[in-house]
Amino acid sequence: MELSSMTAMKLKELISSGETCSRDIMESVLNEIDRRESSVKAYITVRDRKELLDEAEKIDARRERGEAVGVLDGLPIAIKDNICTEGIPTTCASRMLADFVPPYNATVVEKILDADGIVIGKTNLDEFSMGSSTENSIIGPTMNPHNPDYVSGGTSGGSAAAVAANECIIAIGSDTGGSIRQPASFCGVTGIKPTYGRVSRYGLVAYASSLDQIGVLSKDVSDAALLMGVIAGHDPRDTTSINKDTPDYLSGLGSKQTYRVGVPKEYFEEGLNDEVRESVERVIDLLKNDGHSIVQVSLPKTHYAVAAYYIIACAEASSNLARYDGVRYTFRAEGVNDLDDMYLNTRAEAFGEEVKRRIILGTYVLSSGYYDAYYLKASRVRSAIIEEYNSAFETSDFLIHPVAPTAAFRIGEKINDPLEMYLSDIYSTIANLTGTPAISISCGKTGEGLPIGVQIAARPLDEEILLSAASRIESLLAGNNPL
Repeated sequence: MELSSMTAMKLKELISSGETCSRDIMESVLNEIDRRESSVKAYITVRDRKELLDEAEKIDARRERGEAVGVLDGLPIAIKDNICTEGIPTTCASRMLADFVPPYNATVVEKILDADGIVIGKTNLDEFSMGSSTENSIIGPTMNPHNPDYVSGGTSGGSAAAVAANECIIAIGSDTGGSIRQPASFCGVTGIKPTYGRVSRYGLVAYASSLDQIGVLSKDVSDAALLMGVIAGHDPRDTTSINKDTPDYLSGLGSKQTYRVGVPKEYFEEGLNDEVRESVERVIDLLKNDGHSIVQVSLPKTHYAVAAYYIIACAEASSNLARYDGVRYTFRAEGVNDLDDMYLNTRAEAFGEEVKRRIILGTYVLSSGYYDAYYLKASRVRSAIIEEYNSAFETSDFLIHPVAPTAAFRIGEKINDPLEMYLSDIYSTIANLTGTPAISISCGKTGEGLPIGVQIAARPLDEEILLSAASRIESLLAGNNPL
C-alpha cells in the first residue's frame, strides 16, 4: 500500500515502529497530488513542495533526537479555504478574497500546528460556503474521485475529495447545513460535524454564524476521533465556544455497549432514492442483529427544516457579507465615481451568482414588513424543531438516517435549479438548526459505483457516543462486507 492511502492511525503505528517517517509520508501525499490533482481539483492552494518536505524533516529530526513530537506526527492536513491560515491565502473560493492572506491562524489551525500536523494546502469549496456541490467556486468544481463526471458534494467538497483521493491524510472542513457530512457521503469518507461550540470558530470566515461549525473529514472513524481530540476545546476568543473538557474520543471506540437506535420515519418517506434507502436499512438491520434496540421515532417538523434553514442562513449571510465593501481588505472595483458606486460595483463584480442570490434573499427576509412573516417565523420553527429533536432523544441514544436523498449527482445537473439543489440538504440541516453533533460514514455504493453514506446524530456534547456508535457500525459493515 502507498503511504498516502493509509489511515492516520496506521501511519502513526508505522512511525512509532520506525518503518516510516514524516518525510516519506509527505512525499507520498505530494506524489499523489501530482498524479491526481489535475482531474480532481481538490485544492485552491498547495504549499511549496520543498517547504513541506523541510517541515516534515524537522519533525523527523526532533523525533530522532528523542524530543517530544505531537500526536499528529507530521501528518499532512488539508484545510478548507474559508479557515484563516497565516501567510497562506484564504480566498473562500471568491474573487472578493482572491488576494487575501491572513495575518493570523484560526484556532483550529493553531491546535493542529501545536500537535505537529503540517498544513499541506487549502481546499476548494462553494464560494463563501454557499452551495451543495462545490460548483460555485472561482476555480471551478471539484470532481468526485470515484467518477469525475459527478460532484464531490459541498461545500467541503475539496476536503472530502482530497481525503478520498489520498491527496492528504486528514482534512478540516466546515458545516453550515451538511457541508461536511454530504460531501463525505458523496466521496465515501467519514465526516463529523461536532456540537455547536465544541470546536472554536475563531478564524472561520462566517457564512451563517449560528449554524457554522468546523469539523473533520477522514478515512475512517478512528482518524476522525484523533483529530477531534486535537481541535476540540474551549477558546476564549470565540464567544460561542463551550467551556467543557475535551473527552478522550479514541478511548471509547472499542466499546461493546448496546444502544437504543432511533429511526425517524419521516426520513424514509417519498423523495429518498431506493439505493440509498436499501443501504441505510441494511445498516439498521446490522445494528438490530448486533443486539441494539431499534426505536421508531417521529420528527414531523422535518418537512419545515429546509425552509427554516435557508431563511435563517441567508439572513445571517446578508449581515455577515456586508463587510465586503471594497473599503478594507477585499477586492475593489476600479473606475468608480463615488462611494455608492464603489459598493455596488465591487459586490457586483466580485460576488458569484449564488452568493448574490442568498444576500438578496437574506436582506428581503430581514426587511421592514417581512421580518415577522419570514425570519421571526423561521426562528420559531427552529425552536420547535429543537424541542421535537430533544424529545426523540428521550427514547434513543442516537438517531440514524440517510445523509442525502441521493448519491452524488452529475456536474451541472442541478446548478441551474437552486430549489432542487437546496432540497438535497433535507436530511442534514436539522443537526445545524439544533446544534447537535452528527457524522456520516460510508455504508454502500450505487450500481454505478458511487458511495452512499449513513448519518448518525446524537445529543449535544455526546460526540463520545456518536464516534463509538459510528466505529461499531464501521466494524459491522466491514464484517458484512457490503462494499
